[in-house]
Amino acid sequence: MKKLLTRIIPGLAWLSLAAAQVPPPPAGMPTPAAPQLGADSYILMDFDSGTVLVEHQPDLRVDIASITKLMTSYVVFQELAAGKVSLDDAVPVSEKAWRTEGSRMFIEPDMQVSVEELLMGLIVQSGNDASVALAEFLAGTEEAFAGVMNYYAGQLGMAHTHFVNATGLPDPEHYSTARDTALLSAAIIRDFPNYYTWYSEKEYTFNNIRQHNRNNLLWRDPAVDGLKTGHTEAAGYCLASSAKREGMRLVGVVMGSSSEQARASESQSLLNYGFRFFETLQLYKAGEQLAEGRVWKGVSEQVRLGLPDDLFITIPRGRYDDLEARVEMQPELVAPLELGAEVGRIVIQLDDEPVASRALVTLEGVAPAGFFGRAWDGIRLWAGSFFDDE
Repeated sequence: MKKLLTRIIPGLAWLSLAAAQVPPPPAGMPTPAAPQLGADSYILMDFDSGTVLVEHQPDLRVDIASITKLMTSYVVFQELAAGKVSLDDAVPVSEKAWRTEGSRMFIEPDMQVSVEELLMGLIVQSGNDASVALAEFLAGTEEAFAGVMNYYAGQLGMAHTHFVNATGLPDPEHYSTARDTALLSAAIIRDFPNYYTWYSEKEYTFNNIRQHNRNNLLWRDPAVDGLKTGHTEAAGYCLASSAKREGMRLVGVVMGSSSEQARASESQSLLNYGFRFFETLQLYKAGEQLAEGRVWKGVSEQVRLGLPDDLFITIPRGRYDDLEARVEMQPELVAPLELGAEVGRIVIQLDDEPVASRALVTLEGVAPAGFFGRAWDGIRLWAGSFFDDE
């Protein structure tokens, strides 16, 4: 088999985000080492590119306490999006939901509480009672609802996660990781932007009881707009956070901090480090032509090539001009070609190291030529291979 053809794309990016208005490090200064936190495990990830900027034992299996409620709410959002329930639906409160221990929104037996009210009680007040009420409403039992939670965990690639309840109350078979929690957090932001705004609410009042959001970063940093805290003796203090500054969004997760103050300070340290020393750029848009490929035996001799999705990269600040892009393409494209067929890859490099690699696909289909066109191109291909072999 012939080697892939390689060539440099002139003009690296025709669409890039303006750099965030954060003073860049001095010219020539290497990126400082990431902060060392006291938490058992943690991760910092860029939302758009998926690049992990900081990590420490990100796949360590841990008790995640009320961070579990991120998946509880994600399942409810899916049901809302599918039209199976509505925010106005009245949910009956069972004896089990009322008696659930831990943090509560203070619903009472035989109350009829709307889905929206329960979501606010779950997200802002971290109500275990709200979690159980929603689980029973959607799946009949909390145990059955946990099965749905595990289904979505699999769909999202949360390979080291298993749920047995909707609350996060301790159980040996209920666990996740910092990395999986970051994936779930990003999915909520990406898939349900309208509902995501609820995670920035600082307080909520139900049954004449006002409670504050336990995420202290909402008061400390105006860029922070989510997501969820957790705490049990087994889990320690945990926080999944997200912030957006000048178009760049980061997702951070700390697991097993020593105190409420520590989890906030450690999360803030991660976010500040990411915004200070890195930038995220959109290099190419989905569907934009990046290259052309020569097509043999087709009604057209050229086919436009591009990406199926937007391409974002995260790099140290001030290094944009040092990026290089190249296309690695199959040496011979033979019709018929379907729309979206993968014919190579685009690779972005910095200092000769790849920072992104994406499939290069056809932006249009190419039908086969008639008999004589196919025959003529067949001869030309044969002749070319003959001389190549020589």
